[in-house]
Amino acid sequence: MPEALPVATIRTQVTVPLAFPDGYATTVRVFSFKGLVDGREHLALGLGDWAGALDRLAAGGEAPLVRPHSECLTGDVFGSQRCDCGPQLREAVQRIAETGGFLLYLRQEGRGIGLYAKLDAYALQDAGLDTYQANVALGRGEDERDYSVAAQMLATLGVPRIRLLSSNPDKAEQLTRLGVDVAERVPTSVFLSPANADYLAAKAAKAAETEAAGALAGLTPDRPDAR
Repeated sequence: MPEALPVATIRTQVTVPLAFPDGYATTVRVFSFKGLVDGREHLALGLGDWAGALDRLAAGGEAPLVRPHSECLTGDVFGSQRCDCGPQLREAVQRIAETGGFLLYLRQEGRGIGLYAKLDAYALQDAGLDTYQANVALGRGEDERDYSVAAQMLATLGVPRIRLLSSNPDKAEQLTRLGVDVAERVPTSVFLSPANADYLAAKAAKAAETEAAGALAGLTPDRPDAR
């Protein structure tokens, strides 16, 4: 049985033009919400012909492309090379805009441990720990991200079935458990640089571990990459 969640409502919606440093530009419909279970200010961005994508879904057509993207101030805003979050955000906006769908911008920095703790984890990574080991050394979970609000936002927007833009099997598993029909998992690109090679290797290893655990539990996720 899917986990039951309270019903959220749309608080406001507004059109916002976006422009990225590489020159790519688009316009999005930004939705804010009331009643999200954690009380944080998460956003849904309607990209491309998102209304048409909803109409096609309602008529039994293809599910819209959706990416839950966890906030990363250092990567999304400052262009940090320690992770691949900024390039993934840029890629997701364009890919979703081309087909029509939603990007869910989730305020759970540092895999859910917060900005300051993430910076503390960076210091531990500089001392030799990987990104998951560093979180544990701080007394936190390896990955504390929770996609309950993502499921709430999708329900509020009328999106019961999605094509999930993510290479992270945990996102698909959590959303499925929360009642979202993940029709397909669409992998993201790999954005490798000398600065993030160890980070990406740790993510890939963790994703493979999650895939193996899912297979043992009788699940059949479709790709062994991370995030």
